[in-house]
Amino acid sequence: MKTLRIGLAPYADMKARTMAIARGELKPAPNDPKLWFTSIESLARVLSDKNRALLQLITAQQPTSLAELATLSGRAKSNLSRSLKTMARFGLVELVKGRGGTITPRVPYEAINLHFPMKRKREVRLIGRASTGLRERIG
Repeated sequence: MKTLRIGLAPYADMKARTMAIARGELKPAPNDPKLWFTSIESLARVLSDKNRALLQLITAQQPTSLAELATLSGRAKSNLSRSLKTMARFGLVELVKGRGGTITPRVPYEAINLHFPMKRKREVRLIGRASTGLRERIG
């Protein structure tokens, strides 16, 4: 089963993590989140009740076009297109272009797990160079 893991972290922590990965100082574990949000509110905007229902509908019915999905969902095609484009930016849905300009929505995951640690890991971050070496900040 292909599962998307979503994490929540402050922007500064996400940026520090991304930079550490880019510098080769950190290798993400296989079960680390692949998609990050800075708050529950930002996550809720993308994965609202309506959008989660839409993902479940796409998975269950496998519509072959946006027009078919609009009929199945009872949502206006323009509203549906906007929601799907937002979710596609986050990788929650794929919009596959087909013959005749049709777009087929696909959900690439069977489940979504939210990773929300209650205790922050203690980590050491380099914050600059001093004449005697590197200074560290322990978070």
